[in-house]
Amino acid sequence: MNADEIRSLQAPLKERYRQHPDTALVTLHAEGHIGEGVTCKVETGKALVEAGLHPATGGDGSSACSGEMLLEALGACAGVTLRAVATALNIQLQDAVIRAEGDLDFRGTLGVSKDVPVGFQRIRLQFDLDTDANEEQLATLLRLTERYCVVYQTLAHPARIDITRRVMRR
Repeated sequence: MNADEIRSLQAPLKERYRQHPDTALVTLHAEGHIGEGVTCKVETGKALVEAGLHPATGGDGSSACSGEMLLEALGACAGVTLRAVATALNIQLQDAVIRAEGDLDFRGTLGVSKDVPVGFQRIRLQFDLDTDANEEQLATLLRLTERYCVVYQTLAHPARIDITRRVMRR
């Protein structure tokens, strides 16, 4: 895909969203069902993923770790956004590797220490780029990737999460 193709693809969407802002609000869905042992099966739309305990919390490593899935989502979103922005700016990327890593102190998760927060304490996102772009182009590319990456922005500026429950009786 080149810059003209991505602009052509997105132009009618942008125009519709300008004219009818309510059509831009889309609700994405995810659903999980508890599985055997301490697992939860999540349908991704492309495959079924079974998440379970990380080995640092007693898991055996055979199930996906939801913390790693969060980092994978960040890396995937940043990579797609990077490619879209590069395409729109006519920046040629021969290759790019996106790495997301996060520091997690499991004492918080396991309730060993109330002074340790539950969750990632720091997340790093690294881009290794094979490109002939100059420094100004690279700065713009990364600035716009950060600006338009949905997962990055959600982590940087957390959304309000509303929790509800229902009891299912059989």
